[in-house]
Amino acid sequence: MTEAEDRKPRSDEARYDPEITSEFAIPQGLDVPKTGGESETTSEFAVPEGLQTPQPPGAEPEGSAFTPPRTYSAKEAPAAFTPATGVPLVSLIKDAPWQDRMRTMLRMPVTERPAPESVQREEEGGPAVPRVLDLTLRIGELLLAGGEGAEDVEAAMFAVCRSYGLDRCEPNVTFTLLSISHQPSLVEDPVTASRTVRRRGTDYTRLAAVFHLVDDLSDPETEVSLEEAYRRLAEIRRNRHPYPGWALTLAGGLLAGAASLLVAGRGDPVVFLAAAVGAMLGDRLAWLCAGRGLPEFYQFTVAAMPPAAIGVALTLAHVDVQGSAVITGGLFALLPGRALVAGVQDGLTGFYITASARLLEVMYFFVGIVAGVLTVLYFGVKIGGKLDPEAALSVREEPLLQIAASMLLSLTFAVLLQQERSTVLWVTLNGGVAWSVYGAMHYVGEISPVASTAVAAGLVGLFGQLLARYRFASALPYTTAAIGPLLPGSATYFGLLSIAQNDIDKGLVSLAKAVSLAMAIAIGVNLGSEISRLFLRFGSAGKRRAAKRTRGF
Repeated sequence: MTEAEDRKPRSDEARYDPEITSEFAIPQGLDVPKTGGESETTSEFAVPEGLQTPQPPGAEPEGSAFTPPRTYSAKEAPAAFTPATGVPLVSLIKDAPWQDRMRTMLRMPVTERPAPESVQREEEGGPAVPRVLDLTLRIGELLLAGGEGAEDVEAAMFAVCRSYGLDRCEPNVTFTLLSISHQPSLVEDPVTASRTVRRRGTDYTRLAAVFHLVDDLSDPETEVSLEEAYRRLAEIRRNRHPYPGWALTLAGGLLAGAASLLVAGRGDPVVFLAAAVGAMLGDRLAWLCAGRGLPEFYQFTVAAMPPAAIGVALTLAHVDVQGSAVITGGLFALLPGRALVAGVQDGLTGFYITASARLLEVMYFFVGIVAGVLTVLYFGVKIGGKLDPEAALSVREEPLLQIAASMLLSLTFAVLLQQERSTVLWVTLNGGVAWSVYGAMHYVGEISPVASTAVAAGLVGLFGQLLARYRFASALPYTTAAIGPLLPGSATYFGLLSIAQNDIDKGLVSLAKAVSLAMAIAIGVNLGSEISRLFLRFGSAGKRRAAKRTRGF
């Protein structure tokens, strides 16, 4: 057999081998009619060829989902469609503080926010998005842990992102969790990062330093690179408190002594000294419990016992002093006015989850104070202590002494809050003005204490916001300590005393009065701040758009 004859059968076998040819191949010799070049794959919803479906009279022809409706007119377009002139541009005043500009943009829809301002800090190839988000979260953590309101924390985080050119950022703040999401474009995946706030501390000096950093980042004339921002943030974290521990303990004692003079209305050195000693003992016991790792609830319970015990002891010893003033003064240093104001502010600005958590924290602290004082008062009454709930009616009116005591109370409160030394004088004057307005309305004008407290707290918020705008800082250092003289210490004490003496109805009425005063303080401070933003042109960002939920629908 030749070589050509040997190759021919193999070719025929390969031609008919089922493993080589497809089973869908058309057999040889079978002619298939052509279909005119149309695709043989048709939709199962397609109408077969030759079948005409009847159309009802007046029916619209079938169109695309993007086809405008028959009733749509380009000349009279409804509000749901973008007008031909485009969305109106929202202009922001360049000289306005960054807090107002960021707050205004946060309340806008994402599609209507202006583009980020041109910054000179962008590196070649754009900013490192994960590092910018990490810096933003660290700054927000310090602000939230320092007691800043949720809306201001979001504004600060938004300002940091925009200062580095990141558009389409959405910060989200809750009581213990911070998160931020950045979406580069509509077709790219978003980048999301979060951080948990586990420890909280009161240091308004650190809070002011963080605000100064955010202000520099938001200033287009100040160049701050990412490395420089991280370095400054690390220095803020490492900074020691401006006042040592013994100064804080002494300030707590002076605060209690000033509060005792404020509620008693007369300069009794025994009352001042007793209240100061009780508050300092309570402070040291609270520090001891904190060092042992006990929660803050038990720290407040233990800290409330020494002032109450000293007041009961003076009553049992038949010392001619007003024991109720001693106990009330000791309570002033423990009342959580800072957390209450922040909680109510979050609720008024729409952050209901954070507001609920803050107010729940305030309730736990208050219950801890009630447990400590009530325990001491109960045993004091059982062993024969003559504690008179009607002693609140014997307050003497000495305006000069009470104004001086209110200013001393605000000063020592500012030291407890670790404020900068440059802000202590301003907050002291603000506290004196608050008590002067309250005394003039309540004692002279005979207006209800709740209304007088609300007006005085409103002035505190107004002046605090003015000072904060003048110095481009947070308003908390100028308002929190100034509301100290207005805190409902006496109403709280007499409510607890009535309950200890088995007069439940009277005790609940007094505690309800204390809650009303506390709410009046918080709402007044927030209203004063909002009034300053609404009517004052200095540092104003124009009209702020409110959320729809605040307009009734």
